Amino acid sequence: MVSSAFADRPSKKLVLFDVDGTLTLARQSVSPEMVEILRDLRKKVITGFVGGSDLVKISEQLAVNGSKAVNDFDYGFAENGLTAFKLGKQLESQSFIKFLGEEKYKKLANFILHYIADMDIPIKRGTFIEFRNGMVNVSPIGRNATIAERLEFQAYDKERGLRAAFVKVLREKFADYGLTFSIGGQISFDVFPHGWDKTYALKFVEDEQFEEIHFFGDKTYEARALNFRYYHHHDT
Repeated sequence: MVSSAFADRPSKKLVLFDVDGTLTLARQSVSPEMVEILRDLRKKVITGFVGGSDLVKISEQLAVNGSKAVNDFDYGFAENGLTAFKLGKQLESQSFIKFLGEEKYKKLANFILHYIADMDIPIKRGTFIEFRNGMVNVSPIGRNATIAERLEFQAYDKERGLRAAFVKVLREKFADYGLTFSIGGQISFDVFPHGWDKTYALKFVEDEQFEEIHFFGDKTYEARALNFRYYHHHDT
């Protein structure tokens, strides 16, 4: 039974949106047209966003005229739901470093940095490892790359499979760490404990027993992508 918090919605369905490549272009701001569509939709159904980036980055993309993204949606899930909000209030969160421990993380980070140092790619920028609350994001080119450089790397990676090869090595090297290595977006891949992908966010909506849950995202056709698991989850 859906709670009284959503009594004003004609339909008791939850509609969740991926951020990069769906609500916005990768790392760019949401358009005014999209904002209006989302506002109109929220009058009819329950809405939410779910993204792999941290809350700061998602907020930068979705905030409009000083508003907060977590207030413009009924649910907000950053880092695949490891940082979660419902009706503007934060829910429980998870910690990657508490799960893995400092010593194991240090070994993982050192290996990743050495691997990237030996990669022969046209350009490298900065922030090759981005440590987040519930995961680590790894980028061979570096997250400081410009939009144009991101697009160039995406095309280069598509031809050569650099990230796929990198992930294969990590899965074999750290098979006993209980980690998932998942390619997503244009320039990077995420590292997180098994089960902490975007489907993790669904645990926060189970109690509402929505009639249906709809997920809209890009790359739902790629088995290695985060959105694939969400798109094919039995609850959506």
